[in-house]
Amino acid sequence: MNVSLLTGWFPWTVQLAAAAALLGAIGWRDRGWRLRRLPLALAGAAALTALLAVLAVTVGGITDPLPLALWCWLAAAVAAPVVLAVGWRGARWWRRALAPLALLLAVVAGANALNASTGYFPTLDDAIGELGGDPLPQQVTLDQLPSLTGRTTTGRIVEVDIPDTASGFAHRQELVYLPPAWFRSKTRPKLPVLEMIGGEFAAPDNWVRAGNAVQTADAYAAQHGGFAPVLVFADATGGFKVDTECVDGPSGKAEDHLVKDIPPFVEKTFNTATDPHKWGVVGWSMGGTCAVDLAVEHPDVFAHFEDISGDLGPNTGDKQQTIDKLYGGDAAAWAAHDPLTVLAHHPKYKNASGWFESGDQEGSHIAQAKQLDAAARKDGIRTQVVVEPGRHVWQFASGAFARALPWLAQQLGTPGPHQNTPAPTRPAAGT
Repeated sequence: MNVSLLTGWFPWTVQLAAAAALLGAIGWRDRGWRLRRLPLALAGAAALTALLAVLAVTVGGITDPLPLALWCWLAAAVAAPVVLAVGWRGARWWRRALAPLALLLAVVAGANALNASTGYFPTLDDAIGELGGDPLPQQVTLDQLPSLTGRTTTGRIVEVDIPDTASGFAHRQELVYLPPAWFRSKTRPKLPVLEMIGGEFAAPDNWVRAGNAVQTADAYAAQHGGFAPVLVFADATGGFKVDTECVDGPSGKAEDHLVKDIPPFVEKTFNTATDPHKWGVVGWSMGGTCAVDLAVEHPDVFAHFEDISGDLGPNTGDKQQTIDKLYGGDAAAWAAHDPLTVLAHHPKYKNASGWFESGDQEGSHIAQAKQLDAAARKDGIRTQVVVEPGRHVWQFASGAFARALPWLAQQLGTPGPHQNTPAPTRPAAGT
């Protein structure tokens, strides 16, 4: 099942099969079909597709632009049953059979076009594992941990159900990565911690399946005596279609969950460090926005952050839409969670640091990162802006975390032998 869903033969095969099935269902037929009924069918399909696009924005609440390929395949999927209905009379049995097949294949092609635009499922195996709820590699239960000691070259993933005592936030099960050094004795080392937050349409295991965070941490540990930060793959939304932007609002107290539920549980359950200078937060897309916001608002919990392709601040559209949807109309709450506003009114931070990274195809994210960088540096946070080749997909986020982890581990004071890791060179003005 290790077949790429992003490049190679599989996406092309599905697309060609969908196009062939639809063309076969349409057919050349007679003059009346070509000049009257077929144009009517295609016009109807276009109208239905446009209606679905409007509903996606008005009812579905989707504000980010969706890839053109998705709409093309959606139009093909709509066209298939319309052609079947309009052209049923006089069509041969095999044309009728091709229409539902075209519908199915067009839906698959459209879904994968959306997947390719974000990189959520790099392979067929990743998609099956996520959708089927399969265990992750090296996954163990919380009950097994007390008996697991000894030398290992890889860490372990533990599924946890963190109590929502402080937040009441209805979250899904979350995951914790423990590096090899954690298992060497029953006296567990007090390791630093990184909370890992994904994008808007996310699940807690996205950083594992799509972001390769565990492989990255294991690779780092292999070069540093088995030591690496503990990684907490947090649920910041409570559902795949929910956009909380990591704030407390109508969709639940996501911020309280990330700040008040997770740290005490992780510190007690896994004997981790409790000093905020040994805690950090990493995020991509919406999660990158969250990373900055959480660090500047809660320096007593998180002293370090990595913002990968995040926005200027929490948002669900323009300012008024954001105030209405995220904060229930409370403009003061918006200001309290706007990083530029927070930085402008906060005393200088001490021993705090941050890493902004964007792809060279993400012009708006680069510009916003520079704004945040300037404000953060002015308020005492040691930051850098990194621009690397890439676009807004999970594969870029994976590489960005791998590039930043040695620096993050050093900022967190991770034990183990390591050389001084300098911050990357800041990009030239205008980059």
